[in-house]
Amino acid sequence: MTRHSFATAALAIAASSLAFAAEQAVPLPAPAHDVTSTAATETAVFAGGCFWGVQAVFQHTQGVLNAVSGYAGGDQATAHYAVVGSGLTGHAESVQVTYDPKQVSYGTLMRVFFSVAHDPTQWNRQGPDSGPQYRSAIFFATPQQKDAAEKYIAQLETAKAYPKKIVTQVAPLKGFYPAEAYHQDYATLHPDSPYIARFDLPKIANLKAAMPKLYRAKPVLVSQTKG
Repeated sequence: MTRHSFATAALAIAASSLAFAAEQAVPLPAPAHDVTSTAATETAVFAGGCFWGVQAVFQHTQGVLNAVSGYAGGDQATAHYAVVGSGLTGHAESVQVTYDPKQVSYGTLMRVFFSVAHDPTQWNRQGPDSGPQYRSAIFFATPQQKDAAEKYIAQLETAKAYPKKIVTQVAPLKGFYPAEAYHQDYATLHPDSPYIARFDLPKIANLKAAMPKLYRAKPVLVSQTKG
């Protein structure tokens, strides 16, 4: 099932959304192991279902300089929505987060990802969206990111932070490919969309309520960071 057939699916989404409860923020401890950096900027890539909501959450996170919706896990040749939607390309809808490590750490971004951006216990789905392209994943670019991600998942499992097992994939980042322009900044541009109102605006509200010091009211948008 996909949520992107804009005209014909709007009413179906509004109706079917009643079957899915809005996500709640999950209180989580800070990672015991983090990634340190002296660089001016760093990047992280997360996948957690529809990239509209994941992008929006990170766009509202302090220290984030840019958050781009795109595809990771497959080849460049198939990094197009019409093909990724088949679930056969190996791609996951993902968000590449560029951040200032002096303001926010990789570990803190992981905490946001697990706490409010998605439900890491859902296998190949998030809410009404199903298929491997909606899987939960962290794509690591360095051994330090891999180590931090694996240790944080183990930490959360030991703490029994969720009633079910975390199924988040930790995989090497072979490439990140930005999504089509109409997918960028979607939650900000279409707040009245039934899908956005039902599934994504609550994520932003959860970030504000659960992590007020990390929340920024004005999102950093792709359209404002180009060039």
